[in-house]
Amino acid sequence: MQTTRPFRRSEQGFEVFGLRNEAVELALAPELGAKIFSLRNLVTGYEWMWQPPTGMKLFPNQFGDDFATSTMTGWDECLPTIAPCDWKGRRLPDHGEVWSVPWAIDREFFDRGILKTSVTLAVSPFHFERTIELHGNEIRLDYQLENLSNEPERFLWAMHPLLPVNDHIQLDLSAETKSLLAGKSWIDGLKFDSDSPSCVKTYASPLSEGRASVVNTAAPDRLQFEWDTTRNNTLGLWLTRGGWNGYHHVALEPANGAPDALTDAANAGQGGLLAPMEKQTWQVKLRVGF
Repeated sequence: MQTTRPFRRSEQGFEVFGLRNEAVELALAPELGAKIFSLRNLVTGYEWMWQPPTGMKLFPNQFGDDFATSTMTGWDECLPTIAPCDWKGRRLPDHGEVWSVPWAIDREFFDRGILKTSVTLAVSPFHFERTIELHGNEIRLDYQLENLSNEPERFLWAMHPLLPVNDHIQLDLSAETKSLLAGKSWIDGLKFDSDSPSCVKTYASPLSEGRASVVNTAAPDRLQFEWDTTRNNTLGLWLTRGGWNGYHHVALEPANGAPDALTDAANAGQGGLLAPMEKQTWQVKLRVGF
């Protein structure tokens, strides 16, 4: 039986909290939106979180900043929108309200080998929690969103993990997902038909099976995402091959709807809806390795 060992350290001036066992090591910075900036397979040594070619530079952002001004590394959470928009008289910022602000970490849970972080949104009436546990090579993420208002509230949520792309990286998608993405030739090899720098964001929805993987054939290694499509029936896919700031990375984004702006998603009947004072929970599992 593998034992989870919590650890703390400083990284570029920021307090870091992490978990490791014999298979996996994960590290996050609560002050930076609880960003998961490192996720390593300890068997292969492979780092699954993408970093810019100039290296990882951690720094804080201000609420409302454009995401392009961020650290551009690792895994953030997007809530209650991905694209900036105006909703119910509120100006919702790019990639949402939670990536650019500090989260609280529960020290008692941390001492028990569990990463529980939370944040109360500044504009939208929500309280958001994410709890992370390691079970062998599986990373189990439990989410809870609470509506703090006396009115129903809509929201979009998406994971936003930036993953490396090179000639050894491939996607392994379900037959259902491939069918929904039919005609997108870049899916198989993560390359566009033209050699010109390009980027794209697309969606597979509605899904009945929540499963998608990124495979590194050279390590070899795999990062598999599994989620319940009852609440989150969408997979967002983002790919840039030099088309966005010259970067090369891919993101698999389990989500509860599309498109990226809450206004557009709500008008299309997409996204989540919380009754007054209601709490909603969901879970995502990641498996590292074969």
